[in-house]
Order: sequence, then structure tokens, then C-alpha cells
Amino acid sequence: MGQSVVFGRRPTRAEEPFVHNTMNRAYDFMGTKERAVITHGSCFPAYDRNTNIGSPYGNGAKEWTKFLALYGFNAQQLGPGGELEKGVNSPYKSSAFAKNRLFIDLLDLTGDKYGNLLSEETYNNVTKPLEITDKNYERTDFDAADATYDIALKEVYKNFRKNLAKYQPQAVALDREYSAFLKKNDDRLTDEGIFKVLSDKYGTDDYESWSDLDHHLISRVDRGDVDAVLHYKDLYKYNKNSIEQYKFEQFLITKQIKENKEWRQQIGMKNINDLLVGCSKMDAWRYEDAFLDDWEMGARENNKPSQRWGIKVLDPKKIFKNGRYELNIGGEFLKEKIEAALEFNEGIRVDHVMGLIEPYIMKKSAKDEDFFTYPPHNKNNNIEKYISELKNPENPYEEYDKYWDYPKLLEHLVLPLFESKGVHKEDAVWEDVCTYPERFKQVYSKLQLPKITNIDWERAEDVINEGGHNNWFVISTHDQGATMNYLKRIGDLRNGSKGEYTRESRPWNVDYLAGYLNMDDTRPNIAKIREERKNLYLNNDREWTFAKFSELLTTPKFQISHDDLLGITDEDAVYNVPGTNNDTNWKERITPDFLDKYYDNLSSDNPTALNMPERVKEALQAKIDMQVKAHNYDADFKREIYEKAQPILNDLDVIIGILKEKDPADKV
Repeated sequence: MGQSVVFGRRPTRAEEPFVHNTMNRAYDFMGTKERAVITHGSCFPAYDRNTNIGSPYGNGAKEWTKFLALYGFNAQQLGPGGELEKGVNSPYKSSAFAKNRLFIDLLDLTGDKYGNLLSEETYNNVTKPLEITDKNYERTDFDAADATYDIALKEVYKNFRKNLAKYQPQAVALDREYSAFLKKNDDRLTDEGIFKVLSDKYGTDDYESWSDLDHHLISRVDRGDVDAVLHYKDLYKYNKNSIEQYKFEQFLITKQIKENKEWRQQIGMKNINDLLVGCSKMDAWRYEDAFLDDWEMGARENNKPSQRWGIKVLDPKKIFKNGRYELNIGGEFLKEKIEAALEFNEGIRVDHVMGLIEPYIMKKSAKDEDFFTYPPHNKNNNIEKYISELKNPENPYEEYDKYWDYPKLLEHLVLPLFESKGVHKEDAVWEDVCTYPERFKQVYSKLQLPKITNIDWERAEDVINEGGHNNWFVISTHDQGATMNYLKRIGDLRNGSKGEYTRESRPWNVDYLAGYLNMDDTRPNIAKIREERKNLYLNNDREWTFAKFSELLTTPKFQISHDDLLGITDEDAVYNVPGTNNDTNWKERITPDFLDKYYDNLSSDNPTALNMPERVKEALQAKIDMQVKAHNYDADFKREIYEKAQPILNDLDVIIGILKEKDPADKV
């Protein structure tokens, strides 16, 4: 029962099928349905050359995905993949419809498949050679990426038009696909193209700072306003080339996403898309009449100022029509948003589900200092409240959401639409981290929606025993930093002093972990094994943390951050620190030589990356023990289960043995 094995080499190509098969057999035996790695779009590694940003659909993503599949993962949890707002890096304020053009794989555009739309000379000029450093992460450069894609895509569109005029076969074939794409999306794309023209004109996406006509352009066009219609047509006429280039860019990224899905299906890897609770300013401009005028969504904080997110809030009166379930403009917006999120993705994560039940709203026109007073902290309930507390301006005794359309949203729109796309409510990831007001609890309980269980805060054993078998389990996400640093966190101790509070928290208790992972009282020397594990944890923070990951792997559905998998522990490498606007948010990225760094990390004296075969073996042994205990240590049952499980345990040992071998290149 010593420390983790030391890796010496990676599996060879000939050994990879055996590794892949064994890991999946182990997960299947444990009943682990979903095992996902959290990797937001810009985090994917570079390949060939660096375009300054990652893409979940490029060749670098394929290398990462193959690595995940090798060790039995069957899903990737992406972040929102929409077009970013001008000057904003957060994907949680991106478009719900337009896709991020920075995710286009430029290397593909230099090949015959696309008729060499991008010259190799330009490709080499706007990209950089891969840089290998000692760090096991790098950073996205959003400004440089914008400049790269501005130059490259301008040439791509110009060459497409030129090649099409010459009837080049690849261009003609591409045009057929493009025409089909436009037939479905042209109206939306024209609106978005005009928004981008206006955004460039004013130097900002903040359409509420534009002229009155441009601010309300789409809603006035929809009402048949003659001046608005003429202005819309003029904007298109005088900016046709840039708008059509935008449409072609959207076609390219959509085509690559579709092709990536077809490739992923061949290796059994799903993508879980992130259904952001908000949308971009471009989306809000197109659907202006769907939102409340002077309220925005935020997050309630009880003992400090609530978080102002600046996210538009659907008007409850615009969701359904006349108290029935016929969709109004707000319902149409949400329907289009969900359809876009699931078009090329097999799963979905519902970001801040409270925003679809009982959003916390904050007055947009209020100043920060209007929301609270010190001391004590008092909330001004006139300018921040749950939407159920919002009253009709014409009748202060009547709830604004008169028909309770928000609480009905999930049951009468979201869930039926999910089902129609093949996503059952038990399979979706419901991000339920919020304040749990009463109406939210009522709806959640009625619909029996799963939750996200963080085993940093709760024991997996307790949650599963209490019926949480449909929950998704995590220990760290894209917002929380490396789990390997958790034991060093400083906070309030039980005695009132400050210290490393995680060490005394109930979910991290060493007796619990040693016992949970070794439940079978009939195993030889089990008491000694538990005591050795307990002492190992107390004397080795890495082993203590690895035990938490073994606990995580015993759950039916789990997610692991790419940071934890690769052992990225630098405190500056956190993908996003919630509630901050620091310079590093949204920029952390996987290095192009991640495979070398992963195996080098595991072979070091102080490995921080996850040794997946070892973690899976420990989790599998724990699941065997659980079943033996559940059958009251019946000898016949125990013999039967080991007849099935022992070959898998043996094969995991073979993999561990392979990985302990010295790299053949180092042999004398």
C-alpha cells in the first residue's frame, strides 16, 4: 500500500487499444455512465503553429480528444462557444447563436479540401512557431488572435469569391454547402452582420449608447417602421462585402464544427455544450423586445454586495402569450438559443439554472453604492430582488409575473425541447449553485432535476445514499483552481483561528476516505490497509488529494478539470477567478507538448497530474468492496464478483506495469 506508481513511458501505439479497452471495461463494471473533462474552447492546445488561441475543432483538439479517449473519458465539457463581444474575453457574455470565428482551424484552409483559400505564406506570417517552455500551461492572446484572424479571413473570403468566379471545383462544391447554410440562417446572419458594422462604427458593442435609430433598429424594422427599414437596407447595401464575409466566416466555423462532430462520433467522444444563462449584446439587440428594460441579472450575496453580472433578463410577460404556452418573443429567443446549443453537441450544461426559474434582478440604472450600506450590510430591496418580488407598476399589489411564467419555463419549454433533441433531464448538467430561494426549491423538487455535487463540500457516499445517483460529481471546475492546492487553503478553523481548514473538513476526513475506498471487512488485513492509507494521507498531501479523486471516480457521472488531469497547479493558471476582472481570466491554455509534460509530471519525484490507471484501479476496488458489503459479505457473491472483476484489475496492473517501464529511448 505504498505511494503512487512512477511512470516511465507512455503507451506505444500497439498498446493503446489494450489501454483504451481496459479503462472502458473498468468504468463499465463500476457503472460509471459519464466521465467528462472540462476544457473550454480557447484552452485547447495549438497544433503545427500557434494562432494565439485554442479551438475545440482544430487538429490540436483532436490530439487532446484522443488522449482523453485513451484513458476512458467519453465526454468533454466545453464552455460557451459563441462570438465574443468587442473587447470582452469571457465566453459567458458571448453570442448564443453566432459561433466564435477564432475557433476556425486556419491550417485546414491552406489545404486542397478548401481549395487553398489561405496561402501558406499568409498562414505562416500571421501565426507563430510552437514555443516549448518549462511551464505546463500557456496563455491565450485574444488581441493577437483577433489580428491574426482579421488578416487571414479577409484573404480567405477574397480567394473564395475569386475561385468561385473561375469555377474552381473546390470553390463550387463549397458554394453549394454555403448556399444551403444561408438558406437556413441568412436572416439572422444579416442582422448580426449589420450589428458588427454598427459596432465598428461606434467603437463599442454597447448598442444602448448608439443613436436612437441604431439602438432600436431591429425592433423598429419588425414593426414596419419605414425609416428603420430604409436605414437597414442602406447599411447592408454600403457594407455588403464585410457583411457577406461575416456570413462566410460563420459558414466555415459551422462546417468545421459539424465535421468535428462526425470525427468525434467515430471515437465515442461527446461534447457537452454550455447553455449560458445570458447572451451577447448582439443577441440582446436582435431580441430587444424580449427583455426587461431597466433590470439585469446578478447573484445574491447575503453578507456582502451582490454580484452585478450585467446580463439581460427575459421579460416574464414576453415568454408565453396570454397565460398559455404559445411562445412569445422571449420564448422564441430561448427556443432558438437551446436549438443552437444542441445543434452539433450531444449534451448540455445549463448555466445558472436559477436564471430560468427565479432570477435575481438588479436595477441597471443604480450605482454600486446604492445597493448596500456599511456597516451593517443592508440590501436596498427596491433595486435588487428575486423576480417573484417584482410588482406591476400599475398595481403594486399584483406580481409582475402574473401567470408565473418563469416557474413554468422549464416544464413547458426547456425540458420538452431537450427531449426532442435526445437529451433527458437526468443526463443534462444542471448548474444549481445559487442561494436556493423558496420558489426555486419548489420547482426543482417538483421536476426532480439532478444537481452538481462538489465532493470538496459533500461526501460522495452521503449524496448517493440519499438518492443523488443522477447528479454530476466534481471536485474542481474551471472557476476553482487546482485541487492539488486545496489542502493549503487558509480559512476559519473550528477553534476560531485561521489555518488550513480543508484538513479538518468532513468530506476530506482521512478515516472516511480510507474506509470509503476499502469497505470490505473480509479482505485480508483490511484494518491494517485502512490504517496505512490513513497514515499515508496524513503524511503526503498529494496522496490525500489523489484519494479524493479515487472517491470521485466511484460516482456514476463525474467531471474533472483539464488542470487537475494534467497537474497544472500554478496559482496564476486558474482559468477564471469568479467576481474578478484580473488580466489572466479566460486565458489559461494547454501547451502543445501536453503529452510530454503529462508523462514527465507523472515520472517526477512529486507528481501532481492524475495517474488515471491507478485512480481507476483504486476506484474499482472500492466499488467491488461496496457490492460485497451490500450483499452482507456473502462468500458466493464475493467469489462471483471477483471472477468478473479480477481480470480487469489484472489488466490495470499490466497497464501500470507498462507505464513503470523505462522509456525504450533511454535504454542502453
